[in-house]
Amino acid sequence: MKIMIINGPNLNLLGKREPEVYGSTTFEEYLEKLKQKFPNVDLDYYQSNVEGELITKIQEVGFSYDGIVLNAASYTHTSVGIGDAVKAVDSSVVEVHISNTHKREDFRHVSYISSGAKGVILGFGLQSYDLAIESFL
Repeated sequence: MKIMIINGPNLNLLGKREPEVYGSTTFEEYLEKLKQKFPNVDLDYYQSNVEGELITKIQEVGFSYDGIVLNAASYTHTSVGIGDAVKAVDSSVVEVHISNTHKREDFRHVSYISSGAKGVILGFGLQSYDLAIESFL
């Protein structure tokens, strides 16, 4: 099984950015734990702060991977383009958020991705990624 994890803006700062919300572990550190936990899954990872690059990556892998775990971060609430890309590809997409976006600012209650996603997992910290991967198994 081949799964791509795609992270959006500011998630390259995990471990440094608002540790009270996002924790103190970098995503690269966590990715190693995921690879150990799921040795039979080919996990690839991509992060960008640029909306168009995220769309390009979804299109690039969305016809050949078994699944995509997508944390579009703030673009979740603003990007019709990313939402359209999710709907355009064959691979199932699970939308993931580290925090519970419904406990945060009102604008974070809207997702342009959810309607095209297989499912949505939010509020479980980095474990949200584990749950998303398990949903493909």
